[in-house]
Order: sequence, then structure tokens, then C-alpha cells
Amino acid sequence: MQDETYVDGLSNPIKAVLFDKDGTLLDFTGMWGFWTDCVLNDFRDQLATRGLRIDTEEFPQIWGTFHDDQGRMNGYDVRGPLAMGTMDEVYAVLTWHGYRAGLSWAEAKIMVRECLARAEEEMEQHRPARPLPGVQRFLEQCRSEGVVMGVVTADDTPSAIKHLQWMGLDSFFDVVIGTDLVERGKPFPDMLLLACERLGVSVQHTVVIGDTDGDMEMARTAGAGYRIAIGEPGRIHLADRTIQSFHELLNGGLNR
Repeated sequence: MQDETYVDGLSNPIKAVLFDKDGTLLDFTGMWGFWTDCVLNDFRDQLATRGLRIDTEEFPQIWGTFHDDQGRMNGYDVRGPLAMGTMDEVYAVLTWHGYRAGLSWAEAKIMVRECLARAEEEMEQHRPARPLPGVQRFLEQCRSEGVVMGVVTADDTPSAIKHLQWMGLDSFFDVVIGTDLVERGKPFPDMLLLACERLGVSVQHTVVIGDTDGDMEMARTAGAGYRIAIGEPGRIHLADRTIQSFHELLNGGLNR
């Protein structure tokens, strides 16, 4: 790399930037709001066919989501299961609600898997993944500066790659690490350490960008050089810096 990139206050040059996917690279509400509405409405309807019920008013408590007057998801709790949990954890939470509604645990597991399969079909048809403002320009900027990039996500790796492809961003990343590739997901450091190993860079020369404290804790425990949160100021407490959009990193790069 001809010009080394530094973050203010650090003597080590930045060799890599590792991104969370959902809520960082892509619009979380647009993507997972579509998925959540598909799964939860189907789940409610399937319970009703068995004479059981779950009220729409209970939807926010299932995965930590916010909903409009029509019951559609329009926001999420960055501390909640949907934002921070693995997909297996998300499935288990919904299974528990099926059991709570009156199904056996086995029946609830089957129903949840059937609802998820139908939601995946809808996702494939509509492909609701959209990059957040400034993302593509920032990725282009990092690439022009010779910084290698990767994704570390609570999603499964094949799904993560697919979503990046839907957005046309997959070619920017040298590595994609999902929870399925490690023993422990976020907030543990395993994914970040594996990504650095595969990229051939020291974790101290790495910037991590994410939208939850789970991302920041992963970076802190791994010893990442710098932690950038994207979101409302004060909402994520473990970051070295918080930005509200990638536009703040354009032109000035990582230094402002």
C-alpha cells in the first residue's frame, strides 16, 4: 500500500476494516423488518389454525422490535435478540413463545422452521437488502487506499454472502465470517480473530465498525486498534467514536 492510513491518536497504521453487516452495511429495518413481518404474521396465523393465539401487541417483546399502528416492524432495540443474537438464538426465542402459547416444544420447533422457510422464500423473491447511505462510497475509498476489508456478522456465512450479493457489495470483501464458522459469536472475539487470521493482518491494525455494543465488545476483547459505532450518539457505549452515517467518514477517511 503506497499511503498508510492512520487513526488519530494511534501509532499503528490501519491495515483492515471489519464491518458488521446488519444495521451497519445494510438498512436493518428494511431488511429484517420485512423478514420479521413475514415470520411473525405467519406464526400468529399458524397458531390460530390450532385454536391458539399470540397477540400482535406481544410482537415487540419477542425479538426486541418496534411496530407501527398496522403491526409492521419499523425499528429495533440495539440491545435486543434480533440485533445482537445469533440466528439460532432468534429461532429459540420464537420457539419458546410457541410453547408458551400452548404447543409442545417439538411442535413449536417444527412450526418455527416452517415459518422461517416460507419467509426465506419471500426474501428470495423480494431481496429487501439495501445499503445504508454512504456505504458504497466509503468501501470504494477504503479500497483505493489499499485497506483490506471483511465482514463479521451474527448471521450465518452463506446468508451474509447472499445479502452482500443482493446489494452488489460482495466484491469489496476479502473475507466474510458468520457465527457458523466459530465456536462463540459476538460479543466474544472469535469472529474478529478469525477474520484477521484469514486476512493476514494484526488485530491491532484493524478498525471495527458496527451498530451494537456486541460489536464493540467483540472488538475490545480482541484488541482491535479502533472501534467505530454507527447510530445515535450515546446509544452505544463501548465505541471510541460514534458516527450517524458513513458520510462522516468520507473524504477525511478514518481520521476525523
